[in-house]
Amino acid sequence: MSITVNATQVKGNLIDCLKARLVPMLVGPPGVGKSAIVNDIANEYRLKLIDVRLSQADPTDMLGLPAKDEETGKGIYLPMATFPLEDEDIPKGYDGWLLFLDEFNSAPMAVQAAAYKLTLDRLVGQEKLHENVVIMCAGNLATDNAIVNRLSTAMQSRLVHLEMHVDHEEWLDWAATRQLDHRITSYIRFKPTNLHNFDPNHNDKTFACPRTWEFLDRLIKNKKELGKEELPLLAGTVSEGVAREFVGYTKVYKDLPTIKQIVNAPATINVPEEPSTLFALSGSLAAHFEEDIAEPLVKFISRMPPEFSIITLKDVNKRNPDVARIPCVSKWITANVSKYL
Repeated sequence: MSITVNATQVKGNLIDCLKARLVPMLVGPPGVGKSAIVNDIANEYRLKLIDVRLSQADPTDMLGLPAKDEETGKGIYLPMATFPLEDEDIPKGYDGWLLFLDEFNSAPMAVQAAAYKLTLDRLVGQEKLHENVVIMCAGNLATDNAIVNRLSTAMQSRLVHLEMHVDHEEWLDWAATRQLDHRITSYIRFKPTNLHNFDPNHNDKTFACPRTWEFLDRLIKNKKELGKEELPLLAGTVSEGVAREFVGYTKVYKDLPTIKQIVNAPATINVPEEPSTLFALSGSLAAHFEEDIAEPLVKFISRMPPEFSIITLKDVNKRNPDVARIPCVSKWITANVSKYL
């Protein structure tokens, strides 16, 4: 069994490789956010991203086009404009380039062989890459029924290999900072296995994964209620089974106390006992938490079962880190710091 890492760990590992001038090869199931991590690294280090899909490439893309040198009369290779060479100027606003060779292990063996010099010697034909170019590769797993070719042993030893897995807690933190719909994050807390519900042999048209949940977030942003009319659209996004379960789960919101009701009677309004309802209420409170109603909301949240109080305040803090300075929130965190951290 492979040693796998979550998104946070893999990002650090990738950066370590790039700083050491090595070429990492990141693999993982489809839709788990590999490309997003690469984009984040490019943005963080001010690198212009060059996205090359090796599955669509030809050997000449790596080596250059054959041509005649007019001075010597000998044959040469003219490199593609895709690759920044040693005499080029760094684009304004950047410190270099990140050459991302995606779908790497989906490339035919001839293309992989043509990439030997690029990945190890940093050569495109006879030309050297610019010293401010870093290279990263990514691809899918052969076990996931994706189009994958085995890497030759010569290529294997040119790369540093990393395998990524999905961590639902980490994804929920990310989703909160991106303000994803609280119905989605509450549902994933309630049913974490459905964040990445992937069977390589599935018969559905699609499957639930971090990528498709983000798609679904865009689809339901302005929809207060979800029902039969929305089901075909949601089924075409995260699969029929997961979509039906998610729509069913959202029905619990009809029975939740409103934020206004909680603010008006934080010490007396009924606190639900059913876990699915508590998950939904936790997400709703976090999504609607504002400074001017913080005190009554914290009073109510403190009456929830301890684990749900912690989940709610952590989600509030992820969605808006500034809330930690609100006196009633700061006081609650101090009193519960050992549980909260």
